[in-house]
Amino acid sequence: MTPTRRDFLRTTGMIGAGLALGGSSACSGDADAGAEGAAAGAPAADTPPPAPKRILILGGTGFIGPHMVEYALARGHEVTTFTRGRSATELPPAVEQLIGDRNDDHTALEGRRWDVVLDNNTQDYRWVQTSTGLLADATEHYVFVSSISVYATQGVGGGPEQVILEPMVDEDFQRIPRPEGWTDGDDAPYGLMKTLSEDIVHAAFPGRATIVRPGLIVGPGDPTDRFTYWPVRLDEGGEVLAPGNPEHATQVIDQRDLTEWIVRLAESRTMGDFNATGPAERRSMAQMLDEVGSVASNPYELTWVPESFLAEQGVRPWVDLPAWIPGDPTMFVDVRDAVAAGLTFRPLATTSRDTLAWDRTRPAEERENRQFGMSRERERQALDAWHAAQG
Repeated sequence: MTPTRRDFLRTTGMIGAGLALGGSSACSGDADAGAEGAAAGAPAADTPPPAPKRILILGGTGFIGPHMVEYALARGHEVTTFTRGRSATELPPAVEQLIGDRNDDHTALEGRRWDVVLDNNTQDYRWVQTSTGLLADATEHYVFVSSISVYATQGVGGGPEQVILEPMVDEDFQRIPRPEGWTDGDDAPYGLMKTLSEDIVHAAFPGRATIVRPGLIVGPGDPTDRFTYWPVRLDEGGEVLAPGNPEHATQVIDQRDLTEWIVRLAESRTMGDFNATGPAERRSMAQMLDEVGSVASNPYELTWVPESFLAEQGVRPWVDLPAWIPGDPTMFVDVRDAVAAGLTFRPLATTSRDTLAWDRTRPAEERENRQFGMSRERERQALDAWHAAQG
């Protein structure tokens, strides 16, 4: 059988982890390895930290950065961040904070060495070209936070009416290719930007790179409301518009589960490419809303409205009704390799409760002008139209 890209990455992961841990494997497991892959040395949530590492975090003050910083410090590591210094986020005093700009000022990084680099905040593949070129000889391990948006899923599947029961996308799925006529240096949309960045990292750190592809990152601290809409809406109670077929799949990842796992990957030098969303098993929209609703303060009633009717009403998946893109293969991707490599998931009810608590601390202006989700007036209009259509 011809080896696949996943087989190659799995092998390099074994080699890298074995060198770091004196021979014990910390690789990503395949579908058949399952728990055996995890037991063979993959880092778990309760694994004691190894010897302290010097960690450079590119970013550290955004959504996922602060918890990553705190977890790494709690595990005994030395943490340095590299940011523009414009965020109001306060990091612990133990953090060394370097100031610069990934566009044009890397002076603070010159002449320094770290054991591992965690690249959190890439918004341009050209940033990665610069940082990998500068740090290729300054670190042994580069962890790049990518996205499941790298996958070329357009036209895959049966459309919005299809209920996806098994993952169509794993780490070997076709990624977004360079468009015809595109040249290096051109601007790139988000998915292509992440694809290009992954390739740059692998080229600069052959056998020394870890690519993490999160799905929808959620939890306390998320300013986008891409998931926060649901805990807030269900907590308000009353009749709630629920989207489409209740059996459509959906996946999210709590930012704390993601960032803690990334730190543990860095500790064990686990190499390879990993999808990072969850949970480990399939979750339907109905299950997600039930789990979210379990922490609601007020009684609510879900009214499920078909995809076709919502489309007629101009209700947009993902934007008006977050965490929902019916029939999209990226709403249920294969995460078995990540689970075998130690990714764990806290209950969605915990994420929802903590998100609600955090949301109540936000400025009133933010809560009144949410970036994602329907207004209550718009939701009421759609529900009234649906009830009228039913006679």
